[in-house]
Amino acid sequence: MRSKKIENLVHHLKLTDEQREILIGTMLGDGHLETKNNGRTYRLKIEHTILQRSYVEWFYKKFQDWVITAPVVRSRAITFRGQTKACDRIGFATISTGSLRFYAKQFYKNGKKIVPKLIHRWVTPKVLAVWYMDDGSIKSNHHKTVFLNTHNFTDQDLELLQKVFEKKYGIKTSIRTQKDGKQIYFLSETVQIFLKLIEPYVIPSMRYKLPKVWLTQLPKM
Repeated sequence: MRSKKIENLVHHLKLTDEQREILIGTMLGDGHLETKNNGRTYRLKIEHTILQRSYVEWFYKKFQDWVITAPVVRSRAITFRGQTKACDRIGFATISTGSLRFYAKQFYKNGKKIVPKLIHRWVTPKVLAVWYMDDGSIKSNHHKTVFLNTHNFTDQDLELLQKVFEKKYGIKTSIRTQKDGKQIYFLSETVQIFLKLIEPYVIPSMRYKLPKVWLTQLPKM
């Protein structure tokens, strides 16, 4: 049974505008909403490699009023190309609450993550920045071009996201097929629009994901 402390916490929980943007951004990326009571309540689960500890700690600070236990490091066995090795990961989970049920219904269908039909209303620069910090990568240090790893989304989901980028921000993209899925690739002619949108919200520890070629053009602080 839940303690009185948790029950009181659940009763007063409500997403701030910033928490809502961060939630949507990570749901497009690596975040997960989990339920243990058939969808009555959900909890947000955040987990990343130990190398991204600072990013997880940033997440934790943003949702600290939703969390009972601070981020924990766990070791997991991962098999890659026939070799198994231990991998340390760090993460945390919020308490379960009905306040997250609406977003779970939007982002999941039959247990599989999807892109909500309302995504065009929700995408903001901060949403894009969180999504990029989760799943973004640079082509190389010598190119401005970047991409988003969208391996778990369907072709229909990707088409919807491409339309949002172009209609809302004038950002042109293409789809690249990889062995393990597909990526949204930002075309060089408009990638600077995307980078200018997200750069103010990319935290210091994740700025390695921004192209160095582009960063050299930023005004010196």
